[in-house]
Amino acid sequence: MPNPLQRRWELDALRGLMLVLMTLTHMPTMYSLPSGQPFGFVSAAEGFVFLSAYMAGRVYGRRALRDGLPAMQIAFHERALKLYLCQMALLLLAFTVIAWLGVTNRQGGVTGLLEFLFIDPTLAVPGAALLVYNPPLLDILPMYIVFMLASPWLLRRGLQSGWSGILMVSGLLWLGEQWGLGHVLHGTAVELTGLAIPYKDTGAFHWTAWQALWVIGLWLGARTQPLPRIPMWLLLPAAAYALGMLVWRHVAGQAPLPWLPAVDLLLNKWSLGPMRVLNFASVFVVLVSAGPWLVRVLPRLRALELLGRHSLSVFCAHIVIALFTLAFFGSTQVIRPWSTDVTLLLAAFAGLFAVALIGEERDRKGWQGLLPFWRARSQGS
Repeated sequence: MPNPLQRRWELDALRGLMLVLMTLTHMPTMYSLPSGQPFGFVSAAEGFVFLSAYMAGRVYGRRALRDGLPAMQIAFHERALKLYLCQMALLLLAFTVIAWLGVTNRQGGVTGLLEFLFIDPTLAVPGAALLVYNPPLLDILPMYIVFMLASPWLLRRGLQSGWSGILMVSGLLWLGEQWGLGHVLHGTAVELTGLAIPYKDTGAFHWTAWQALWVIGLWLGARTQPLPRIPMWLLLPAAAYALGMLVWRHVAGQAPLPWLPAVDLLLNKWSLGPMRVLNFASVFVVLVSAGPWLVRVLPRLRALELLGRHSLSVFCAHIVIALFTLAFFGSTQVIRPWSTDVTLLLAAFAGLFAVALIGEERDRKGWQGLLPFWRARSQGS
């Protein structure tokens, strides 16, 4: 009988693909804009958050069934603490070395990214430690941490009482965000706490919308039964919608109809507009339906699996590399030869694979086993 906690290589490969796409998007090169949202009006961020939630539900849900709910809760909290420490390390780097380099090198990409830090450091630093001030590039992990802290309660309720109520409340929160719920909650929090961090500096992701993506992923991951077969009456419209959005994205570009703001709201990434949610759902339906066939016919992409197995380390590494690139080479507004941008991307991916390989050796041999690994590498070079 197969181990229910055995890693699924296709999920690792998908997470690795999301990390590759995020790196292409976040690295300030001429390829950043064209590589964003390659599969329609769906970004790598949606895929990464959903897959992370699915894996959390799968792993910790089975942990709860095997070892009990307290063990599941402890495991979630330990993971959240690890994520928080990673976020603090990234913030420390950004607020010191990167900020200094940005000012010294007069790189507007960095000074703009850390604008609120320069305006009010006495508020920005504690606000960042409290996961309230979240500069661009550094605003994904705080959302991830909060969702991880909420997940033990969600899983407990879901396993004990069913998921219907949780999914309904989650859907209502998402709907409220379409009408500005997050902005209202932010204003209320500022009045109660006096922590006057502007709404735009709390991060691009509107948590009251993105929680729905997390909750659905957590629910699907925690299911003990496989998903039912998707009927043709659902698959065919989903495939048609996914294909139509894919064509629209590559014909119109990142902004679907810039002269019609209402359409932009419907496809808004940060609040997960309705048309965008349908786009994600349609791609999900197609992938679930075609998944078994794709697993059989496609070759295993070991490089993507490697990145996906060490997603947290690789994710943090890609943020560090992007920050240093901004500090030394500038933003996408800086015109550079294509060869420079290609070199930057190749160096970035070399760094990510180096981090993943170190993580692989650490998992196999432990930290003590890395010493002979490095000796062998240095002798070989």
